[in-house]
Amino acid sequence: MFHVKTVPALSRAGADIAFKRVCSSRRLRSTVTSTSVTQTEPRDGVSSRGGARHDSARSECAGQPGSGGERGGTTTTTTATANEISVDFDQTREAYKSKDSLELLRSLVVFKLCSYDFLVDKNKEIMDLGKKIMGQKGFNQFMKMTFYGQFVAGEDHMAIRPLIQKNQAFGVGSVLDYSVEEDISQKEAEQKEMNSCVSTAEKDSIGKLPRLFSFVDTVYDVIRSNRHANLFSPPGGDHREKKYKVHKQFGDHREGVTGARTYFYADESKCDQHMETFIKCIKASGGSSMDGFSAVKMTALGRPQFLLQFSEVLVKWRRFFSFLASQQGKDGMEALEQRLELKQMQEFLTKLGAKGDFYGWFSGKKEESSGTIDMLDWNSLIDDRTNISDLLVVPNVELGELEPLLEMFTVEEENQMKRILQRMDVLVKHAMENGVRLMVDAEQTYFQPAISRLTLEMQRTYNKEKPVIFNTYQCYLKEAYDSVTMDVELSRREGWHFAAKLVRGAYMYQERERANENGYEDPINPDYETTNWMYHRCLDYVLDEIALNRNANVMVASHNEDTVKHTLKRMNELGLLPTENKVYFGQLLGMCDQISFPLGQAGFPVYKYVPYGPVNEVMPYLSRRAQENRGFMKGAQKERELLWQELKRRVASGELLYRPAY
Repeated sequence: MFHVKTVPALSRAGADIAFKRVCSSRRLRSTVTSTSVTQTEPRDGVSSRGGARHDSARSECAGQPGSGGERGGTTTTTTATANEISVDFDQTREAYKSKDSLELLRSLVVFKLCSYDFLVDKNKEIMDLGKKIMGQKGFNQFMKMTFYGQFVAGEDHMAIRPLIQKNQAFGVGSVLDYSVEEDISQKEAEQKEMNSCVSTAEKDSIGKLPRLFSFVDTVYDVIRSNRHANLFSPPGGDHREKKYKVHKQFGDHREGVTGARTYFYADESKCDQHMETFIKCIKASGGSSMDGFSAVKMTALGRPQFLLQFSEVLVKWRRFFSFLASQQGKDGMEALEQRLELKQMQEFLTKLGAKGDFYGWFSGKKEESSGTIDMLDWNSLIDDRTNISDLLVVPNVELGELEPLLEMFTVEEENQMKRILQRMDVLVKHAMENGVRLMVDAEQTYFQPAISRLTLEMQRTYNKEKPVIFNTYQCYLKEAYDSVTMDVELSRREGWHFAAKLVRGAYMYQERERANENGYEDPINPDYETTNWMYHRCLDYVLDEIALNRNANVMVASHNEDTVKHTLKRMNELGLLPTENKVYFGQLLGMCDQISFPLGQAGFPVYKYVPYGPVNEVMPYLSRRAQENRGFMKGAQKERELLWQELKRRVASGELLYRPAY
């Protein structure tokens, strides 16, 4: 079914990899050979990265997911010849050996029903009618036999254990995700979003947040129009960007979202309830499997106003760096290649009327400074002083000093924002106590810069010994590669474990519509081919980093068979073994079993994203999943063919009553 061919030592992870890196100058696009990636235009390569190397010979024992070996009476074939890994995704007997025939039939029926537009469009009305005819109890039982049973593991942490343990026995682990979602009207959702994303200071047009924006925006204006102005006059307008303002028509951010649960802020006690739910999920993951994952969403843990405004601070500050670099003739370069000459920057800002010793911001002693800074040095000014729960500070270019970000809000708002960080801190500590890794989900681009930054701060604190916190990178974003490369570089400089989940993205339709309606640049790649190219580019970069420095880790969260094959090919080239537990694979429960289970039985760490929760409370999530995944279901022709093939094989061989043995 599959052949795993290995060599005893990672001979290519040393001099050969280093030589390959120099020769290629990190032009990873040359390694993207998957047939799913169609490059529609030439793209420049990327030069070699700087920074100190933090090599590690640390190897981790393989966890139960991907442990291979005998599964239900079938033995994995392993041949030790060339450094080559080959997994056959077309062998139905091995792919579906964890399923009985009724489960195969259910998959066929569910996939087929999800491909009919009428049923998907009217799914809410059909479910309401079903409840009236069958009653609540009968309806719940029917859902457990069909859609709920296909995509959801169970109602609580006890009910999900049998499925988790069965998958584990066949080499597949779990990422637990409590998928309960509020079933509220669009009007209620819009009102909650409007109330939770606007601060008192913003309502009253007071506060200090616009001061940084005023300065930066005025600098742009002065340079572009080549005129003089008083850069430090009191702000005379709204310097908030449309992207980071709440818009009522997009207040219900459940619309146009693919397979991601959504939270709306009610009050602090509700956020505490969400935290307790995540803690139960973490404990369930720790009690059900070894080396499991638990998924969390930052917007469930506090008022989103902080995430919205902090995201704008981060984005404007990074953009200001790029603007200053362009003034020094360094535009058009990759993010990590741009370096600012500090003396030139000091002269430029002083000429424009700014005060302060900006040179001194980046070096305690001028004589010890290299005289240049890159984006990571620049970003370090927006920092936390000692740990995650401390007040964040931001640079005030106008006054030439650093000031607390949270001074911009009322006392109550400040406490609300501190509690977001405190809740995340509690969750991480519970994860470590239970031997569980925490997967921080990606969200909309107007929240994501803050979410990524706070996740990064947790990684700097808790990923020193092993990867505990995984950040999620959405590769349909134009800036995905820059985000990945900068975070990898920071982890190398500081010596902690980079850990990432790579996804294509869940908010494309919503993001595009919002950008179009509100007049800002679409953050999404122009087409699917470009997104594929971006995904593989980011993946190749991290795989190369793993080969050079065993401190990096990546989960390839994809249903795309070509992407999985591409990953296996790159692992072959780099000498990366599945038993090192550095490269993980992930798919959704109930989908793409023909990829997940062959990988797991071949010894790869592979995980199912496992939603769970009471039937009624998970239905809003399932309803949207049916609507948003209709395109995937229509395109799941190969999966349906393999399911039919296996059913027919069992009928012909007298195995129709087959029961998985584990």
